[in-house]
Amino acid sequence: MKSIATRWPFFPAGKTALAYREKELIGHGILNHAHGFGSPVGKLKGINLAIEDMYPRDLEVYSIYEGRHVKLEFEGGVTVEGTVITGIRNLQGKILLIRFKNCLVKYRDEIIFTPDEGIYDMAVGKEVVSGFAGPADLSSFNLMTHEISKDQPMAKNRQQEDLELAYQQVRTLRQNAAQESQNFTNLEKLVVKYPNEWLLLLECREISVRWQNSMFKNSLEYQLKELGRRKPEFAHLIEEGLAF
Repeated sequence: MKSIATRWPFFPAGKTALAYREKELIGHGILNHAHGFGSPVGKLKGINLAIEDMYPRDLEVYSIYEGRHVKLEFEGGVTVEGTVITGIRNLQGKILLIRFKNCLVKYRDEIIFTPDEGIYDMAVGKEVVSGFAGPADLSSFNLMTHEISKDQPMAKNRQQEDLELAYQQVRTLRQNAAQESQNFTNLEKLVVKYPNEWLLLLECREISVRWQNSMFKNSLEYQLKELGRRKPEFAHLIEEGLAF
């Protein structure tokens, strides 16, 4: 697959892994992108709002949702036409990647990707803000044959590690149907520690519903609504989460 920018095509080749915050995305390692990876960058033609900044309702307006056949025309001359299979979001709810089937990708009159080549993965971003040599996730490649740049970040931010651990704790509690006192205490501690993590709070609220703890559920819903008022960029996502 060829890589494409908004202004001109460029064609790096070779094994490629996709990562977010120095962690490889599941299903997007070098086995999945053994011959390279390409994706358009920039805004859609005639639409001031970049895909990465769209809320679920915006995506629905522009027909960018699962099962929908859509044609995306980028400002730089790239078109992506296919049926949306699914997408990948980060913890803040922003779209990182969209998968298409029966997809045709063109740069002006040049065909870049055809439906016969299988599933097309489109990374979502309006601009490239930086670049460096070496893998983002050190586990993606065989480091015996790869030399790492001295500027390569070697460790995750401690705050990010703690947050990922918090999400793992919530997932573990969600799998445990019993409302044991220790489990409930751990959940309360996470809510107090991360009052601004809307997605974490929504997952905690889901557990409170399962545990039939109406007092805790009502408290979380109030906290989430207040968070939506303080951070309007997440309000739509919070509202949709509370609807379930």
